[in-house]
Amino acid sequence: MGRYIIRRLIGVVTLVFIVMTLTFGIFFLVPASPATLACGKSCSPERIADINVKLGLDKPIHEQYGSYVKGFFVGRDFADGTVQCDAPCFGVSFQTDEDVLRDLLLDRLPITVSIAIGAAILWLLIGTTVGVISALKKGTGIDKSAMALALGGVSLPVYLTALVISTIICGRLGWFEYPKYNDFSESPIAWAQGLALPWLVLAFLYAALYARITRANMIETMGEDYIRTARAKGLKERTVVGKHGLRAALTPIVTIFGLDLGALLGGAVLTESAFGLNGVGKLAIDAIGSVDLPVILGVTVFSAFFIVFANFVVDIVYAVIDPKVRLA
Repeated sequence: MGRYIIRRLIGVVTLVFIVMTLTFGIFFLVPASPATLACGKSCSPERIADINVKLGLDKPIHEQYGSYVKGFFVGRDFADGTVQCDAPCFGVSFQTDEDVLRDLLLDRLPITVSIAIGAAILWLLIGTTVGVISALKKGTGIDKSAMALALGGVSLPVYLTALVISTIICGRLGWFEYPKYNDFSESPIAWAQGLALPWLVLAFLYAALYARITRANMIETMGEDYIRTARAKGLKERTVVGKHGLRAALTPIVTIFGLDLGALLGGAVLTESAFGLNGVGKLAIDAIGSVDLPVILGVTVFSAFFIVFANFVVDIVYAVIDPKVRLA
């Protein structure tokens, strides 16, 4: 098991390094002049030259890349000496001169984590429960109704669902206040109330997908020979379904759950934008609008880390569930 974990850790480091390299190339090699792109067409030549010197963009590209990678381990001192970025350094915003990691990403991260964790718990419980029930009631009215609702949930885009739900529930019915983030440490109840609608919107989308996948896996699993053998032994149906059928059917769910949660931790872009919540996803949208390359780059690497780390966790869980995986 130890060797397996070490191999996977090496893979995590390698993938993150590849993502860092690719994103650096996209943002700093593809544009003819990153400073001009960030500053805008109306920016004066003097201002562009100042940005180039300040951020070291006037140096050869290999020196820029070396400084960029070095920043993750020991920090960076920019050319004019006025800005220092401690390790790990994700860069400094073109627009505000703020540290991308400490002043922007980490400041927005609690909102994104709150949205992702709350929604993940809801969609996992609802989606798997509905999927199992539909599989056991295959062909009945319950099954058809659940799958029709799931099809609607998968088909509707997040921003439409968010706008409709907020308009009806908050605007017309007045059951909830419009979503806002409250610090969990100050009031867990206010924290949950402020994020209830984003949780429901995300859970509606993902639970529909999980219900369909769980149903398909359960139907396939319940037709296996070992399930018939378990029933022939006289085991209770609850034991057959819960211990033998559900465990095998939910194994693929582990993979997609890890990836979905990892992606959301990197920023629930549409949900945060639709509800006006200033999380990592909203930060990415704002940075794209202002062509703030260091912030876009930082969000990309930050999101990639969560996705790669989620893959690592999934691999470890798989190894616990199925020891044969360790040999791969």
